[in-house]
Amino acid sequence: MSRNFYILAATLSLFAIVSGGMSMLPSSLQPGLPANGSLWRTMALLLLLAGLASALIGVLSNLFEQVDRHSEEARRAARRNRRGDRNQ
Repeated sequence: MSRNFYILAATLSLFAIVSGGMSMLPSSLQPGLPANGSLWRTMALLLLLAGLASALIGVLSNLFEQVDRHSEEARRAARRNRRGDRNQ
């Protein structure tokens, strides 16, 4: 599940870089597109923030998955030890 968030973060960051690059181009090279540089910079900032939030969610979900996996393994090991003590 965290892999999906990483892919989303990478995609949003790529679009943020493209939007940042568009803010550097002169308006004559952008026919039919919004020529306001501050609009492109605002969009780049919003996309970058969304990408960072998505990466944070991906990291946190990965950490919680690891903790859940580790606690499940510890539970199984404790159960095996208890069953082994009963058989002896």
